[in-house]
Amino acid sequence: MTATEGIINFAALHKHYGTAPDVDDPAFSRPFVQALITQMHTQDSHGVWDRKNDAELLAPYIITKESRRKIPIIADPDARTLFRIEMFYNAVSLSIEKRCGIIPMPMMKMHQEGFGRLVLIVGRLVLITRIMRDAHRFGFESLEKLALEGENLVEIGVKMINDFPDVAHYDN
Repeated sequence: MTATEGIINFAALHKHYGTAPDVDDPAFSRPFVQALITQMHTQDSHGVWDRKNDAELLAPYIITKESRRKIPIIADPDARTLFRIEMFYNAVSLSIEKRCGIIPMPMMKMHQEGFGRLVLIVGRLVLITRIMRDAHRFGFESLEKLALEGENLVEIGVKMINDFPDVAHYDN
């Protein structure tokens, strides 16, 4: 690992089981996909990904059925996979912040064997809670499915904030 790659080997983040989505895929214009791309670029403080197009950047998130069969049923998630999960939920938080003006905080506790929990919290309100199993297999069949899942989580979070504004805005 070189000094420019930091703690996470950024070049290795693109070693994955799936294929890059088509650069002309209309899902690239969806707000959630743009938020995820933004999150990925904000983590690239050394410019390692500057030469990559958006399709190459999101390729690790796309795991086709054929590719998923190649992934072992039981395995430990590596740092690349945990990073992808974290960036996905950071993009959900960013999207909720853009809609509501409050910043949700994603928190993830993952066991080394690939199971754990992820929550998005704002104020004293839990917006989203997810039990994670088989984290090493995290990914989506297509860019469209990634966008739909992200947008669905954003809608859930926004609805929770709208339903419980006093709890969401609670400050010590």
